[in-house]
Amino acid sequence: MDKVMIITGGGRGIGAETAKLAAKQGYAVCVNYLKDAKAAESLLKELSLGKKAIVVAGDVSREEDVLKIFAETDKALGRVTVLVNNAGIVDRSQRVETITAERLARMFAINVTGSFLCAREAVKRMSTKHGGEGGAIVNVSSAAAKLGSPGDYVDYAASKAAIETFTVGLAKEVGGEGIRVNCVRPGVIRTDIHLVSGDPSRVERIGGAAPLGRPGEPEEVARAILFLASDEASYTTGSVLDVTGGR
Repeated sequence: MDKVMIITGGGRGIGAETAKLAAKQGYAVCVNYLKDAKAAESLLKELSLGKKAIVVAGDVSREEDVLKIFAETDKALGRVTVLVNNAGIVDRSQRVETITAERLARMFAINVTGSFLCAREAVKRMSTKHGGEGGAIVNVSSAAAKLGSPGDYVDYAASKAAIETFTVGLAKEVGGEGIRVNCVRPGVIRTDIHLVSGDPSRVERIGGAAPLGRPGEPEEVARAILFLASDEASYTTGSVLDVTGGR
């Protein structure tokens, strides 16, 4: 069976590094992105030097966009064997007492609902119950789920905690249908997502406080994702793997 991976929010950062590593390991890759077409097209040129690859624009919180991502993958690459639920957003540092309903709705729509919708479509294709041949789903959480992110973004932390519970529940639900579901929990990683917080020094300051004394690199998280997706993790499901530098 050909190895086909869908990576949501894959145009930059952890998602892009995951796509590069997956292509090197023989996957055909679908990279979903939201807005940055230039970055996605640049990544596509690099991926296309190896196996087949496509990029698909779409907002994972919109059901019709999720259906498009999977339909285009079916057509161009074949049935998905690995889903990486990487798409997620953060917002400016803010205390709970000032958070608006609009911010909460957007945060949970992308970070949680999007992961559910994409997993739903993946299960339809992977599950032996539906004629599939199995597969793996890797969700991307955050150390914020464990730490709570007080004074920064408790809403983001809560959305990632939901992803971890989702991982455990789905793993138990589909384990008998040939699907493994796991999660990576990155710490502070050098990606553009932290620029949104309004604190440019945040990455080096907080990352430097980790026991390893530095922030992580996107490729370090990508290696963990590819491990969980691979047969090397064949007896691992419902697990959350810390990639936090010891935090």
